[in-house]
Amino acid sequence: MVATLKRRQLLALAAAAIAPATSLPAAGGARTPRRPIRFGLTPVFLDDRIGLLSRWKAYLSDALLDEVEFVQRQTYAQILDALREGQIEFGWICGYPYVLHEQRLRLICVPRWQGAPRYRSYLIVPAGSEAHRLEELSGRNFAFSDPLSNSGFLYVQYLLAQRGTDAQRYFRRSFFTWSHRHVVEAVAERLADAGAVDGYVWEAMTRIAPQLTAATRVIHRSPEFGFPPIVAGPRASDSTIAAFRKVLIAMPQDPRGREVLAELQLDGFGEEPRELFDSIARMAEAVR
Repeated sequence: MVATLKRRQLLALAAAAIAPATSLPAAGGARTPRRPIRFGLTPVFLDDRIGLLSRWKAYLSDALLDEVEFVQRQTYAQILDALREGQIEFGWICGYPYVLHEQRLRLICVPRWQGAPRYRSYLIVPAGSEAHRLEELSGRNFAFSDPLSNSGFLYVQYLLAQRGTDAQRYFRRSFFTWSHRHVVEAVAERLADAGAVDGYVWEAMTRIAPQLTAATRVIHRSPEFGFPPIVAGPRASDSTIAAFRKVLIAMPQDPRGREVLAELQLDGFGEEPRELFDSIARMAEAVR
C-alpha cells in the first residue's frame, strides 16, 4: 500500500511539472487562460495588406501589454453580430450601422483623415465614360460596396430617394462587391458602369494601387460625413474600453504608431461627439 501511494504521488508530481502554466492553481482559485482583445475589421483597402495588419497588431499588443487579435469578417452585418454576441470587443464599422444600432454600441474614437474626422462618398465611372452626373447613370449597371455602408450605399439611396426613386428602379442592374476596393476594381474593369465608394479608400488607393484609380474618374463628391468609427460591443468592459481608446489616441506620439498611421494614411484617432454622425442618421431616416 505504501509503495502504491508513493508511486501515485510521483505520477501526480510529474504530471504537474509538465502541465501548461495556465492550468496551475493560483491564489484564490484556478487560473483560466486570458482571452485576447479582439478587434473586428471588414475588407476596406486592408483586405490584401497582411503586413500592415501584422504591424498594427504588434503595436497594439505591446502598448496594451495584452494580446490583440484582428478578426476579419466579410460584411458590416457580420461585425455587428460578432459585437452583439461578444465574439469581439471592438469593431471598425461605418457611420450607417453605428446610427442604426447605437443603443447597443459605444463610440470609442474616430479616425482623423486629412486633418478632420470626416470623409466623403465618391461616385466613380470608368475613365473613358461620357457620364458626368448621376442623372446620366439611369439604366446603367451600378456597383455598391455593402448594404450597411454609408458612402458605398446609403448616400446613393438618399440621392435617389430625393428624386422619387430607388436603386432597383433607377439602375438596370446593381450589385454588392462587399469591399470598397472591389467597387473600384469593378468600375475600372467595366464590370459596372459606375459605383459608390468611400472617398478615403479611393484616395488611399491612388497611392497603393494607382493603376486601378487611374482607370476610374470621380464624377461626384458628397458633403462631408463622420468618418467610419471604432466602436465597442455591449460585453466590453469599461477598463478594456478605456485602455484601448487611450492606446489608439496616443499612436501619433509613438514612432511605431506613426509608422502604422502612415500606412493607414490617417492622421490619428480622436474622441468625437455622437453628433458627428447626425447627417448620416438623417439620411437613414429619410430612406427608411
